[in-house]
Amino acid sequence: MAVQKSKPSRSKRGMRRSHDRVLEKKISIDNTSKEIHIRHHITEKGYYKGKKTFLFYKKSAKIIK
Repeated sequence: MAVQKSKPSRSKRGMRRSHDRVLEKKISIDNTSKEIHIRHHITEKGYYKGKKTFLFYKKSAKIIK
């Protein structure tokens, strides 16, 4: 088993934890569809950088008798 040689200082602990923060998501508005979306992600309607990227189809509802 690995055993530490000496106790890590407060400074070293702080430097290790410096990247553990929670970041808020960056939000953008698409120029074409005027939708709000997360940066570097497609919008709900399928636009990315003003261009349509995917075709979305609505699921047909099954009628159960």
